[in-house]
Amino acid sequence: MDGPNTLPPPPPLAQLLASGPAALFLDFDGTLVEIAPRPGDIHVPDGLLGRLHALRDRLDGRLALVSGRALDDLTGHLGQPAICRAGSHGASRFLADGTRLGDEPQRLSDAAIAELRAFADAHGLFYETKTHGGALHFRAAPEKREATLAFAREFAAARELCVTSGKGVAELVRPGATKAAAVSAFMEVAPFAGASPVFIGDDVTDEDGFAGAVEHGGFGIAVGERASEGARYGLDSVAAVHHWLEI
Repeated sequence: MDGPNTLPPPPPLAQLLASGPAALFLDFDGTLVEIAPRPGDIHVPDGLLGRLHALRDRLDGRLALVSGRALDDLTGHLGQPAICRAGSHGASRFLADGTRLGDEPQRLSDAAIAELRAFADAHGLFYETKTHGGALHFRAAPEKREATLAFAREFAAARELCVTSGKGVAELVRPGATKAAAVSAFMEVAPFAGASPVFIGDDVTDEDGFAGAVEHGGFGIAVGERASEGARYGLDSVAAVHHWLEI
């Protein structure tokens, strides 16, 4: 999926909403905020949470954030959202009122975390602790990509985990921790049930989210220059996403 994003822009949000109830599923990094060299270095625009709450109200609650970040990490940057949300690539899900949707996923063992940290330290990578997984970041050392992915796959195979690879990162997650699963879980409950889902994201892991939206009669919107096989439309940048969302 290398190459430019040549997808057409989506129809205006107002036009989409006029055609019937729609549900929006939004990735965070690279979609609502610009990607930073390290996850902790992102800049969240002032007032973003309030604008997302206004968008939630416009959608009659049919708004969900679906992030690779753990939800406590997301909250630490954004504030406490009264919005449906899924973290750790969809593994940990909550409704807007704070009710958990589904079972709480199992965290990695201390021994597993220690092994991941040791690999990161030995190869000059950044290890990100996640509530329900872990991530090896090689954005600052792209030449380490193949070695990192090879280690991650071997590590995962020995522990019944899965590997997801995004922009400069290899993540270890539990089986079934996909953004498609998060979309499906929300689409089974109010206020999402019966709506047309739209998933907006910028990374390879968001292809699952696009597939989940299509499965439930909706579509995906890819953000940025990365070409997408699963999205119907494209937006050029984070700023373009904000403009389309009217936030």
